[in-house]
Amino acid sequence: MIVLASKSASRAAMLAAAGVRFDARPAAIDERALEAGMKDARPEQIALALAEAKALALDAPETVVLGSDSLVVVDGRRFDKPASRDEAAEHLQFFSGRAMQLHSAAAIARGGEIAWRHTAMATLHVRTLSSPFIESYLDAEWPAVGHCVGVFRIEAMGVQLFERIDGDHFTVLGMPLLAVLGALRDLGELPV
Repeated sequence: MIVLASKSASRAAMLAAAGVRFDARPAAIDERALEAGMKDARPEQIALALAEAKALALDAPETVVLGSDSLVVVDGRRFDKPASRDEAAEHLQFFSGRAMQLHSAAAIARGGEIAWRHTAMATLHVRTLSSPFIESYLDAEWPAVGHCVGVFRIEAMGVQLFERIDGDHFTVLGMPLLAVLGALRDLGELPV
């Protein structure tokens, strides 16, 4: 059995649906502090550093630990999870009519060392969003989307934000699952 170092319901649901046995134990890391020390890094480097930090944060020497993280960039500006509903509305207004780059990363630690790492990117083309739509969307989806970078759950009403998506579905959900499953097989954690 592996340990998922995340409190993400989406990541847990992906692993469960894929038939992977796991124990979810959120990693206690200061994501903003780690990001602050990486100001000049590319988005995929930051997402990967966060995934690695999560994988290494848990003391589980007898098992593998999977860390994962996602990061959103729109017009060169990086966005974190919104701190409030008002900030969520501001993010959605900024995203309106623009292309969102979603960087998802995963890392697996074994014996306190990173044994595998991977990043993936999807581009989500946000349709033009009216203020009334944003308000009705947040009426329905807040506070659940407050825990989501990009202010959406693609498996819920968040799909209505987009007119086109280029990239892997699992990356959009928040973890490059196919690559993770391959790595778990390579590490002997899943049957070949």
